[in-house]
Amino acid sequence: MMGSQGQEPYAGIMGSHGQRPHAGVMGSSMMGSMGIVWLPGDGVAVSSIPAARARATSAARAAGRHPGEVMWFDNGFYVELKVGDGQPATEVIVDPRTGTVSTEPGPAMMWNTHFGMMRAGGGGAGSVDSTKARGIATSWLAANRPGTTIRSIDPYPGYFTLDLQRNGAVSGMMSVNSSKGAAWYHTWHGAFIAMEDS
Repeated sequence: MMGSQGQEPYAGIMGSHGQRPHAGVMGSSMMGSMGIVWLPGDGVAVSSIPAARARATSAARAAGRHPGEVMWFDNGFYVELKVGDGQPATEVIVDPRTGTVSTEPGPAMMWNTHFGMMRAGGGGAGSVDSTKARGIATSWLAANRPGTTIRSIDPYPGYFTLDLQRNGAVSGMMSVNSSKGAAWYHTWHGAFIAMEDS
């Protein structure tokens, strides 16, 4: 549901603003069950990347966004939403059981300066650029997930999200705040199944 200025309504769902590195606050059973709903579920199971992309397309249309990368995990679908020029705007989750599309828990909900809880702080550039974010993530991974490396990095308003890999295969995701440099590992996805970018 969108506000009068094309922004999601504020909802104080999570207590921490990610001021320190942490592993995330939501378990896999919570994926898609909290967060701001972009499109309510229709009760039809979503069991493929094209179906998840279609749900995200319907959800994002009113806000002038469109899906980019779609990743299928055993707990659901992650979808990157982009603006018209292709820049990443925010991240949503498609619930595989109901088709509900909601803001991804964690960084998209907490740190996004356009669509998240931090949007009142403005969308200015942070002190952490992509090079610093990559360095922070690399250090965090070495200490907490040895053998996991960075596959790609995408800038979102207020943070960066990184796709991770282990032994050449996608193994998960994490984010780095662009003003504080806090690292947040996405614990809610589960095992990777497949992905498609557009």
